[in-house]
This record gives sequence, C-alpha cells and structure tokens, in this order.
Amino acid sequence: MTKFLILTVFILYCFLIQAQETTYQTKENIPYYNETLNQSDDYINERCVLDVYYPNNMKSFATIVWFHGGGIQAGHKEIPEALKNKGVAVVAVNYRLHPKVSAPAYIEDAAASVAWVFNNIEQYGGDASLIFLSGHSAGGYLASMVGMDKRWLNKHAIDANTIAGLIPFSGHTITHFTVRKERGIEGTQPIIDDLAPLYHVRVDAPPLLLITGDRELELLGRYEENAYMMRMMKVAGHNDTRIMELDGYDHGMTEPAFPLLLKEVERIVKRHGNRF
Repeated sequence: MTKFLILTVFILYCFLIQAQETTYQTKENIPYYNETLNQSDDYINERCVLDVYYPNNMKSFATIVWFHGGGIQAGHKEIPEALKNKGVAVVAVNYRLHPKVSAPAYIEDAAASVAWVFNNIEQYGGDASLIFLSGHSAGGYLASMVGMDKRWLNKHAIDANTIAGLIPFSGHTITHFTVRKERGIEGTQPIIDDLAPLYHVRVDAPPLLLITGDRELELLGRYEENAYMMRMMKVAGHNDTRIMELDGYDHGMTEPAFPLLLKEVERIVKRHGNRF
C-alpha cells in the first residue's frame, strides 16, 4: 500500500511539473553600450537600449534578436505579440536614426546590441549558440548586415559565423535607400557597395532564410533583390539559403512571416540537438 501511494504521488508530481506553464519576464531599457562611454551622449543614452523578454523557468532556450522597421528614420523597439509565449527569448532593439546620425552608426548599434546578447543571454538562461537575427524592412537590413559583414561583430571580438540563423523580413539586400538618401542618390537607383548585404555573399555565412511579400505588391524591387541574394549565395556554395515569397501580401507582411520565423528557429535548434 505504501509503495502504491508513493508511486501515485510521484506520478501526480510529474504530471504537475509537465502541466506547469512557462512564465515570461521582461527587462526593459538595458543599455547595450558601455555606460561609462555614453555619459555625455544623450542620444546614445536614449536610443541605444534593448528589452529582453525571456522564459524564467526554462534553460538553454533560443533567442531572437528583433530589429524594428521604419526606414532607419523612424520606429521603436517592440516585442512582437506573435513571438510571445513560444519558448524563446526575444530581444527588442532600439538604434539611432537618420537624420541625427548617418551610416554606419545604426549598423554599429545593431552589432553592439547583438554583441550584448552574446555576452549576456546566458545570465537569463539562454544558449549563446542559439542566437537568431531578424527584423522587418530596415530591421531586416540591419540583421543581414550584422550577419553577413563580419567586420561589425569583429569589433566586439565575436565571429558572425556563430550566429545561429538570419531571418530578415523584406529587408534590403542592396545598399539601403536611407544610406543612398544620405548621399543624394534617388531610391530608384540601386547601389551595391560595402553597405549592402549582397556585397558580402560568402559560403561560410550562417543559415539564411529570406522572407518577402508578393513580388507585385512589395516596395520597388524588394522581392527581386532578395531573390538575387539567394541566387548568389547558392552560386557561392552556401547550401542553407532559402527564399519565401508570401503571395498576396505587401511590404507589411509580418503576420504570416512570424510562424515561418519560429519554424526556422525550431529547425535549426533541432539540428543543434536541442529541444524547442
């Protein structure tokens, strides 16, 4: 009888543990630059902060670094609702904007925020080998630049190849139109220079999933430039580059793209041998 009761209690305990819901916590407005360097720069203190949304009763979870859109001229950090309660951490990043700064300041900010995640996410229970970069429009461009051009993370002694995956939403792969605007170049004139993700095509880059809206509804040639990025990555020998075009959706295509982002994270997490 005693053994039966012990077994019953043990089964109930296991059931309760499994049934326990994961809870989440958010830490807001964390500076990602060294605070001692920023005491005299009010704009850095205002914009160069991030929020960390994370499961507080899980360990070794994946993290999605999310860069907001807005043409590098507007926008504010956010934790997308579609990414909440999904067993992953989300880091929402603010960065400095044009016209208060010019290129490459916002790329430097994006890289500094990613470096902060690499250096700190384990304190929250995350796995530093499972950091994914994503974002919409300008945010997708910044995610791609940090992941493709290794010099930005090299400044922080981090190898961009240790990023688990890049999943930009409708991001420029040519030089961003705001960078061109700063140079007096029209948005209809495409440029591919060292501030274009396409310039940094390489075989050893992290896995790359490019997601865009419908080619007939997207901004300018946004689908086509992403398709060219995909083709050149494959020509270079990168075997884990894919593109997904969301038929019927325009540039604001985030709603159907978020499940694809989570599915890509799950695919790579499982490849690493972790449980999503």
